[in-house]
Amino acid sequence: MLFGLTTMCLLGITAGSAAARGIPARVQATQELAVLLTAHGADRKPGAGSTQISFVPAERPITGEQTTLPVIGHSTGPGGTRWLQVMLPGRPDGSTGWIAQDGTRKLMTGWRILVDLAARRLRVYREGRTVRTFQAVIGKPSTPTPTGQFFVEETVQMPVGHPGGPYALALSARSNVLQEFEGGPGQIAIHGRDDLGGTLGGAESHGCIRLATANIDWLAARIDPGTPVKIYTGRPTS
Repeated sequence: MLFGLTTMCLLGITAGSAAARGIPARVQATQELAVLLTAHGADRKPGAGSTQISFVPAERPITGEQTTLPVIGHSTGPGGTRWLQVMLPGRPDGSTGWIAQDGTRKLMTGWRILVDLAARRLRVYREGRTVRTFQAVIGKPSTPTPTGQFFVEETVQMPVGHPGGPYALALSARSNVLQEFEGGPGQIAIHGRDDLGGTLGGAESHGCIRLATANIDWLAARIDPGTPVKIYTGRPTS
């Protein structure tokens, strides 16, 4: 978690949607992102009159960074109005919705993170190629790490000595067990092991993914909001 979110390993979640099985055969090289310049309502379908399912602020709650969402679809409505289908933060996990393209700025990222819970490894890809592989601490059986398609909401630099430091990548995932944790919404994060420990390769957390200090430092210096994160259960590897 992070601050109000503490960080014993959660910031909240719901049962993950569409967990992938097995190591993906190929990893998409780039991902389109939408940076929100203004707050947006997210609708169930593109077009005026659709039901609003979520309200997405223009800034993230912890750092104030601009909200950046992965784009997974496009549509043009009457009068040429353009709509974007985006992944949404928060519960339920794996939610998507349609937002107006107006008031957004387009970005592309070549970064992508895959977390194999069976192997207890986190792999970092850039433009479809593996650039780093890290051992990780994952959720224990009573508070498992959720599976599904997520993204990085914001990167948080933790105060010195704060549990889970020195950095945390707060994800769009929420715990499917803990609806609230240390004042936060049970948000899942990839973070360090400061004042928490945990054996790399073990299943000991409240659902978050813990990395060695050097590895979370490396990630925090490169991974921006909107970066896709896939958490899945593959076949155990040596």
